[in-house]
Amino acid sequence: MENNKFGMFIHWGIYALTGVQEQVIARNDMSHEEYDKLVGQFNPTEYDPEEWVLLAKNAGMKYICFTTKHHDGFCMWDTKYTDYNVMNTPYGKDVLKMLADACRKHGMKLSLYYSNPDWHHENGYNSYSTHQWKAVNPSAGDREKYRAYVKNQVRELLTNYGEIYTFFWDIPPKYIDQSMNELIRELQPGIFINNRGYDDGDFETPEREVPEGNRFVRMTEACESVGEQSWGYRENEDYFSIRYLTSSICKIMAMGGSYLLNVGPMANGKIDEKSASIIKRVGDWYCRMNGVLEGHEKDPLGLTTKGKDPFVAFRKNEKTYLCYYAGSSSSAINFVNAPSVPKCARLLNGGETLGLRYETLPAYIWGGRAAGPFVSITGIPVDDYPAEPLVIEIEW
Repeated sequence: MENNKFGMFIHWGIYALTGVQEQVIARNDMSHEEYDKLVGQFNPTEYDPEEWVLLAKNAGMKYICFTTKHHDGFCMWDTKYTDYNVMNTPYGKDVLKMLADACRKHGMKLSLYYSNPDWHHENGYNSYSTHQWKAVNPSAGDREKYRAYVKNQVRELLTNYGEIYTFFWDIPPKYIDQSMNELIRELQPGIFINNRGYDDGDFETPEREVPEGNRFVRMTEACESVGEQSWGYRENEDYFSIRYLTSSICKIMAMGGSYLLNVGPMANGKIDEKSASIIKRVGDWYCRMNGVLEGHEKDPLGLTTKGKDPFVAFRKNEKTYLCYYAGSSSSAINFVNAPSVPKCARLLNGGETLGLRYETLPAYIWGGRAAGPFVSITGIPVDDYPAEPLVIEIEW
């Protein structure tokens, strides 16, 4: 993706009515007949996509990825290829079009998620893949007929809703059909496609994990939800801490990746107060980073320190940035191999100017004597930001 970005993932569908989880039909072993009754109850009269977009924009996010169809097969747009869609609910409006219009109005990029498993489609069963537990017709899946259905829907999604930033296939089908992504690129030149579809696509998608390392070798978009138990709306959710989320975002983006932070709106169309407050608090930290986590390159200096706190270094606008994603245990950073004493150093969290020194240090010993001299950055107010990863800007 051109320049790594911070984005919002949105899992929304008729499953929100249950307040359990986006895969509730499988996880709670509901019958299809019972689940399908939710279609007649879905009426999100409080849905205001501008609220979603502005929540994301104010948090420093640059794009929204929306679940057009999850594993249940229910389609959240006006599709002519199945009646199992949002137009046949009491609400009866194309919620995707409304979101696309709001994104355009506020300069927000729009990405689309599409599930390969489809538990409602008569030909959706795929014996090669996972997440097939609730397929409505497991004895007679027809891959060719199902792919034709998917292509028809992809053509709708990528023709009727303006420019699309990325396409997020979910659950790899575990067989190759390059014509699927070729169609996507034909309809939306310049789009980026993930690696969970019918070939390797353009970018990797680690989910609910923070990979080891200092720099991604391939375009990467990590994703995590504000809640531990569900991506869709869940009552009595177990929420991740602000520290955990900001640390994950800091490391992924310092490594050159994009990051999608997910919320699951309620059935009425609103994002619940707890989820919204998490987005706002994460966004407060992110906006104080002044955009440095986006569009940078690997720092060429190969800096090492005497401390044990992990960090990722990157370079932007001829400045070095140190991302201490797990925080710092000390008010100083003592470099082993700094090229010189910096001209200045600043903590982005609060904008504080930090101290600089070049001297021997008694805690480090060589031949029984204090070792050094070491280039050091000092006076870091670590205790002022106990719940945040620290990002330090260095100008040499």
